[in-house]
Amino acid sequence: MDICRSTDAMRAWRRDAGRVALVPTMGALHQGHLTLVARARDWLDGQGGGRVVTSIFVNPAQFGPTEDLDKYPRQEAQDLDLLRDAGCDAVFLPQVSDIWRPGAQTHVQVSQLGGILMGRLRPGHFRGVATVVTKLFNIVQPQAAAFGEKDYQQLTLIRRMVADLDIPVTILPVPTVREPDGLAMSSRNQRLTPDDRAAATVLARALDHAAASVNMGTPVSLLRRQIRAIISSEPRADIRSIDIRNADDLSRIAVVGGPVAILLAVRFGDVLLIDQRTAHP
Repeated sequence: MDICRSTDAMRAWRRDAGRVALVPTMGALHQGHLTLVARARDWLDGQGGGRVVTSIFVNPAQFGPTEDLDKYPRQEAQDLDLLRDAGCDAVFLPQVSDIWRPGAQTHVQVSQLGGILMGRLRPGHFRGVATVVTKLFNIVQPQAAAFGEKDYQQLTLIRRMVADLDIPVTILPVPTVREPDGLAMSSRNQRLTPDDRAAATVLARALDHAAASVNMGTPVSLLRRQIRAIISSEPRADIRSIDIRNADDLSRIAVVGGPVAILLAVRFGDVLLIDQRTAHP
């Protein structure tokens, strides 16, 4: 497995790499990330072969001034071992100064999708995401890239960005990977206290109930009340947002008329967890 620690090194590796699928991450890898690597490999095999590149970059541009950039877990040696065992071909490990050069003035912003839901809770977050993903696409030049459905708004936004900017990258969505008790795998789970970790399973229970309750014509307001009641039964849960949206474009809906995305943002202690479920009536 090759390790590229600069843009120049990554570009040099890329010149002779042939077909490439990219897995963008911020490190602190777990089985969910390795599932993305496996999905990228499967796609390449279906295309006749190629190489998987995983990027590890904790992107400061997607953290707000009061958010947890310094606390974000970093475990490079462990991550590299996991990727090596998973059969990854190369890892892109740039420095912040390599991605965000002094004096840079250009950003990518998906105006509508970037300003709703988590974009409303975390202003500027999706501008940082869209810009860094565009930069990664330009540097690595992949034919495909894998993204998890757990960050459903991010996935939807990147699909929109790729379509709007005519970026020749196939986006590979990967279903959320969960712990045995239902909690969605996340690097942030490492920061949960034992009590908060146990409490956080309420998210999966709320999503299970909501998905089972989705029927054609069901009022969204009723689903939201049911979800809130379940999560509120857990005193350690601080609900930040509950949204039920059109699954294709995250537009507002009043009643269920087709596939929906159920999106949660809930804080446990000082850790904000997000989770989602898509449901079909």
